[in-house]
Amino acid sequence: MSAAESMVLTSLTGAARFESVMAVRPISRSAHFMVHHVARIQLSTGHVPPSSEVVDESVDNVVDNRTEVTALRLGLVVPKRHARRSVTRTLVKVQIRAGIRRHLDSLVAGDWVVRLRAPIDRKQFPSARSEVLAALLHAEIDALLGDAARRARRALAQAAPDRVA
Repeated sequence: MSAAESMVLTSLTGAARFESVMAVRPISRSAHFMVHHVARIQLSTGHVPPSSEVVDESVDNVVDNRTEVTALRLGLVVPKRHARRSVTRTLVKVQIRAGIRRHLDSLVAGDWVVRLRAPIDRKQFPSARSEVLAALLHAEIDALLGDAARRARRALAQAAPDRVA
């Protein structure tokens, strides 16, 4: 990304939006997770963040939001049937959000849904919030998002010539 661009991370809200994103084929899978993505150019609403000026008080200068702001909307699905304990579900969500922030520069703008698709084994991880589980989730989410980012960029590059024609 250039210096003029910045990625805005917001929450994906509304059942209809979740359903529309999850209706597309998953872009990436791992042992526990599945990622769905709808690129911004594919969104029917063509949602553009409001253009307004934001003051960055730390350096007393004005940042103009009209300079190529891209939006990434993130939705998380962590069902109770796969992570019975609320502490574990919270840990999974925290790890996913942290992974998204680490990969934010490489992700394509649009709607992203990360879904826990396999249960967290309570026998293997008896503690609801263990360091071992956190490390496993961290590594798996990093690999998953790295793969998803590569696939999304490739799909966007293939779709771009079709849009121009």
